[in-house]
Amino acid sequence: ASLDEQSRVFNSTLVYDPTGRRVARYDKIHLFRFDDGQRRYDEAAVLRAGQQPVALDVPSRDGHTWRVGLGVCYDLRFPELFRQLSQERPLDLIVLPAAFTDTTGQAHWELLLRARAIENQAYVIASAQGGQHENGRRTWGQTMIIDPWGQVLGQHAEGPGVVVCELDFGRLQQVRKQLPALEHRKL
Repeated sequence: ASLDEQSRVFNSTLVYDPTGRRVARYDKIHLFRFDDGQRRYDEAAVLRAGQQPVALDVPSRDGHTWRVGLGVCYDLRFPELFRQLSQERPLDLIVLPAAFTDTTGQAHWELLLRARAIENQAYVIASAQGGQHENGRRTWGQTMIIDPWGQVLGQHAEGPGVVVCELDFGRLQQVRKQLPALEHRKL
């Protein structure tokens, strides 16, 4: 049985600045539902959907300001979310924590991440929970960092770990200059 609306919680991404002050909160908009006859998931039974897309400007130590768009897990399947976040200014980085199921992750995770990077000409950082959980659920894992050309710069399959890659603002500008697809958008 599903919970009443007020009893449901949000699945949120929180962003903090170096001083520990919270500077952004994004509540996941798209709630996952899946049923293949054997496995069934319905996030709407326990989660509330967020209403507001969130992007923020983050200054880097080298003087650039990165436009960062936030998403959570299933939001990855909705390219219009990231296009909406790009209306004011193109996204330079998409941050997306996730716990994709083993089934959907194996089939779509990397493909969708690379597509979002390529179509937005942005870096993508996707931290991903992976492994067998106490309730029997298995998540795919495959934490990844992808560049604006769709190249996987680093990844970690599952379990504890850290993926570290350099995000090169010059590379971002090079990709956008070489193939100015963002300038060619009509819609």
